[in-house]
Amino acid sequence: MTTTSPAPTLLTEDLLARVHARAGDYDRENRFFHEDLDDLRDAGHLRAPVPAELGGGDLTLDQVAHAQRRLAYYAPSTALATTMHLYWVGSAADRHRAGDTSLDWLLDDVVAGKVIAAGHGEPGNDTAIDDARTTATPVDGGYRITGHKIFTSLAPVWDWLGIHARDDSDPDRPRIVHAFVARDAAGVRTEETWDTLGVRATASHDTHLTDVFVPTERVVDVHDLGAGPGPYVAGVFPWVLPLLGNVYYGAGRRAVDVALEQARSRTALSLGGAPVAEKPFVQYHAAEAELLLEGVGAQLDRLTADLTAGVDLGDRTLLKLFAAKENGTRVARSVTDLALEIAGASSISRRNELERLYRDVRAGSFHPPNSDTVRDLIGKTVLGLV
Repeated sequence: MTTTSPAPTLLTEDLLARVHARAGDYDRENRFFHEDLDDLRDAGHLRAPVPAELGGGDLTLDQVAHAQRRLAYYAPSTALATTMHLYWVGSAADRHRAGDTSLDWLLDDVVAGKVIAAGHGEPGNDTAIDDARTTATPVDGGYRITGHKIFTSLAPVWDWLGIHARDDSDPDRPRIVHAFVARDAAGVRTEETWDTLGVRATASHDTHLTDVFVPTERVVDVHDLGAGPGPYVAGVFPWVLPLLGNVYYGAGRRAVDVALEQARSRTALSLGGAPVAEKPFVQYHAAEAELLLEGVGAQLDRLTADLTAGVDLGDRTLLKLFAAKENGTRVARSVTDLALEIAGASSISRRNELERLYRDVRAGSFHPPNSDTVRDLIGKTVLGLV
């Protein structure tokens, strides 16, 4: 596998080999990737975006994106779940470099080995972070948070959960509160619900918050309902959406590479015992997969390079971010389908890595913004309706 950005040194070949060797067992056993996390923490990957002066790896968005792509090539679930940590870290690192030290406490905790997770998913909430069913009640010194969060990747290990909740204390001015909940806070409970088609090792269990106190110093943004969030929360989007696209791109690239290798080694009686790679339709499917990967790879590379360089993308910024996530996940599904055509019937065996990759990439369209939301935003944008 090749990349177009200098390969970060934090993910060594030995580390990636260990991660890859464990991926199948995690999936079969529906088990969280504890060993992978330990290896990644020891390698400094979880603090990769933190500025060097704070003890981090000082990696840029572009470098982190390529690192996650590389990690996903060997273990999609591990890459996906760690993305949910890294996007919080990346945006906090950006704020530090901009002269805002209000999130340095979080960066210090990350350097100390703490893990951050995302608590935005909620049953019945199709607005992402624009609104919430979870409630935030103002009290002396902070808020009391009550709600039910779903798809909490990293559920077994997170130390801080980034959540959003709705404050209706002033009926005429509802507000959205963004804060970090400590795992050991009274009223926090994990319900083990994660038994899914794919990305099983993420252990994205449900989280229940019952009258959880969050002190003011752990509140990172409060804004009126319908208004945009402040720079830290808004700064998450340039991290999470390209990273998601790269994770799924990496998984799709792996699926095609596995299929190509199998096509080169699998023989066909109709070809007199020659490899099935000589079949015209196998070549056709391989070409189709490469065309798709070339296109989305270039899109993702250009976007993360531009964002890292501070290029002003103007009124198409959100469109480009949404498109990166959507095209990365869509292409992953398409090329994995083609990979099964290339590899043949053996690809549906649970002994074949392709069977797991096929299941893993199915989750891509459900990550917020889901495919319907992406089309809604992009359609309205290009038609001049927003």
